[in-house]
Amino acid sequence: MQIRNGATLGIIGTVMLGLLAAPASAAISKEAVNQARFKRTVRATRQVQPLLIKTQVLLKRAQVSPGVIDGHYGATTKKALRVYQQRKGLPVTGLLDAKTWKTLASQGDDPVLGTYTITQADVKGPFLKKIPANVRQMAKLKRMSYTSPRELLAERFHMSEPLLKTLNPKANLKRPGTSIVVARVSNKKPSGEIASVVVDKKAQAVKGYDKAGRLVVFYPATIGSSEFPSPKGNLKVSVIAENPTFTLTNKVKYAKLKKGQVLTVPAGPNNPVGVVWIGLSKPGYGIHGSPNPELIRRRVSHGCVRLTNWDARELAHMVHKGVPVRFAG
Repeated sequence: MQIRNGATLGIIGTVMLGLLAAPASAAISKEAVNQARFKRTVRATRQVQPLLIKTQVLLKRAQVSPGVIDGHYGATTKKALRVYQQRKGLPVTGLLDAKTWKTLASQGDDPVLGTYTITQADVKGPFLKKIPANVRQMAKLKRMSYTSPRELLAERFHMSEPLLKTLNPKANLKRPGTSIVVARVSNKKPSGEIASVVVDKKAQAVKGYDKAGRLVVFYPATIGSSEFPSPKGNLKVSVIAENPTFTLTNKVKYAKLKKGQVLTVPAGPNNPVGVVWIGLSKPGYGIHGSPNPELIRRRVSHGCVRLTNWDARELAHMVHKGVPVRFAG
């Protein structure tokens, strides 16, 4: 495996196309979210909840990623709450209860939603009209770009596209100068140094620990499948590549290519491995981004470990070549 300005991969994650359908939600104001207060234990609901938007942003600021900020009490948010509760010595329920909320809210009064003014660069593109249906068609493109300013902006602020629309129902996202409401996720590098990484297959999560064994960061993940399981045991980070290409050869069984045939998908946020490839010491395996953040933990992969693009980028900036990576569970 050779890496130059991109990644030549063996076994990697499946290509995820399309977004999950979500029920329409009534518009929600910035004030409703920023001023949200705990009233009762939050459980599953199909509607976006201001308190859950606030909770998800606070979890991310606490370095426990809920994945996509969408305002729903889904599997990734429930898991993030359990990890946060365990870290803080609270009853581990996965529910947003009074004690958990009090601890989360103690981080400060910094608003979780703010405004952003769309720039010319945000709408310039080029954008893809649609994501090709298969890798062969992807390989014919110049770049695996975003499909719209809405997708670009949602990913920049770690949000789902439906939530971006719910918060900005009348905004023209294609017009520079438009002011929109977005999640105020921290742009600061997470505190603490990652000395080791654990890929927890059972929990479907990636965890970063410091030298003392304390949890530094937590990310929900998609890890392998029964047909293409992830590795076992102890590996190490071997390479880190931002904006990787995705190359398939006949050595990858599911590619079904003739001997000597090579397909290379260009770089871009909708590349099958997203915007970052963290290669591991077992050739062909790595931790990488995803073109479909909503599908993290909801689909299987071809042996690799898939994170949201923003979580993968954050992790890539906190590890280096040689950091041990243990596959557990």
